[in-house]
Amino acid sequence: MVETSTNPDAPLRPLTSFQQGMIGLASVAMGAGMTINFVVVAPLARKAGLTEVQVAGILTLSAAIYALMIPQWGRWADRFGRKRVMVFSLMAMGFTNMAFLFALEAALAGMITGMTMFFTLVFVRVWFGLLSPGLQPASMAAMTDATTPANRAAGLGMLGAAMSIGSILGPAGATVLAPFGALVPLWGSIILCISCGILIVFALPKSRTSRESAARPSPLAMRDPRVFPHLLFLFTYFVAVGMIQQTLGWFLEDRYDLGEERTVLFAGIAFACLAVAMVIVQFGYVQLRKPDPRRMLPTGLFLIAVGYVLANLLAPFWAVCLAFLIVGGGAALAVPAANALGSLSVDRHEQGSAAALLAAAPPAGFIFGPLLGAALYQVGAPLPLYMSAAVMAVLGAYAVLVVGRRPIG
Repeated sequence: MVETSTNPDAPLRPLTSFQQGMIGLASVAMGAGMTINFVVVAPLARKAGLTEVQVAGILTLSAAIYALMIPQWGRWADRFGRKRVMVFSLMAMGFTNMAFLFALEAALAGMITGMTMFFTLVFVRVWFGLLSPGLQPASMAAMTDATTPANRAAGLGMLGAAMSIGSILGPAGATVLAPFGALVPLWGSIILCISCGILIVFALPKSRTSRESAARPSPLAMRDPRVFPHLLFLFTYFVAVGMIQQTLGWFLEDRYDLGEERTVLFAGIAFACLAVAMVIVQFGYVQLRKPDPRRMLPTGLFLIAVGYVLANLLAPFWAVCLAFLIVGGGAALAVPAANALGSLSVDRHEQGSAAALLAAAPPAGFIFGPLLGAALYQVGAPLPLYMSAAVMAVLGAYAVLVVGRRPIG
């Protein structure tokens, strides 16, 4: 058994690089499991007879419950152990997505219809929001215990990046699996989550719940004036992203007159382009050059805005893919820069707590973004793209005029 350290400059509960990497992989699986529904479920639920707002309402309700349950699952992680909660969360995500898949299959087969279908899907999805949020607070706590004040922000930043990559790779993975059936990508995310849960069982040391966890930095208040502007900034960003992830499948389906399987395929290709650009820019430029985040942020936001506008203005599908390459490049600049600036706004010993607080922005943004995007789509198909572009442009202007003039640290 690994002894916990009493030295404040040493990790409380050290983890090897492999073990930390396994937690990162679990975060990728979680991100994929959360967002693949926007590509797979949205067109299929509409085919089953639900309206765009009903589909978005189902996913938004589960996202709201998910976000609200994160603090409680953080307390349970302290009580029952990080590893146990991580494993339970991954298994819960896999099996609740499986239950949702079976309910959706029944709806598509006509076994349940009308409001019975709607409330069945709502009921199943509520359990996703209740049972699966534990991975994020448990992994953040485990990484905080495994790092020192000097490298804590980097460790927690890795988890945030892993979740973001997973949120893009989930829809992108639909490209590979969609030819085998419209629901096969959802099965892929289910298997990935359950497999990661099994791997965590063997990879991480035994859970412990000693009072030593109190040595971790105290959480920052959400309204802390140093961090709150960055949290609000990221929340707004992810509201805009949620609008696109909810409606892109519908946009492509209606523009190119696609069936449900080809809709999943086309949407997956678009998200795959976004993911490829993110990886190339992140590891080929950001990691190597380490540019000033105050310059990265507005550049990335303006690129995203341009990409969203081009996705509607350019008719050929290859041009839409090019537009999402631009979006991906912009996202690879904007998201790390925003997180870095938020973490650097506090003292070094508080950077881990700041990173954990900023990690709440994506699920909070996805409470409102999908529903807003669906409402806009019913008014006009291009509106979610244009509204998201406008939000990114406003955030970019704020980044130039306000964020860019602040000193770092």
